[in-house]
Amino acid sequence: MIHVTEAAAKRIRALMAKQGVVEGGLRVGVKAGGCSGLSYIYDWAAEPRDDDQVFEGGGGIKIFVDPKSYPFLKGTVLDCDENMLGQSLVFKNPNASTSCGCGSSFGV
Repeated sequence: MIHVTEAAAKRIRALMAKQGVVEGGLRVGVKAGGCSGLSYIYDWAAEPRDDDQVFEGGGGIKIFVDPKSYPFLKGTVLDCDENMLGQSLVFKNPNASTSCGCGSSFGV
């Protein structure tokens, strides 16, 4: 399960509206790279792929996760962090044993 907080759902809806995305969802995955070994990747997708797992957040936000990434993301909470520099999506991943300072990569 991937959990989406209300703050993250609100941010995702705002980004979708700003970019003119009216349907589909956010494809979230993992790839090799980054200073801790694995990096989070995400982009808009019009629909899930046949083998994707689909999760729903507040306001009908859909999250699509491919089967290779899911074991690394299982139980993750997608949240939104607000600071002086603006807002950003944050992955709170219980599978990560290490993470980089900026939070964009992790190790297991």
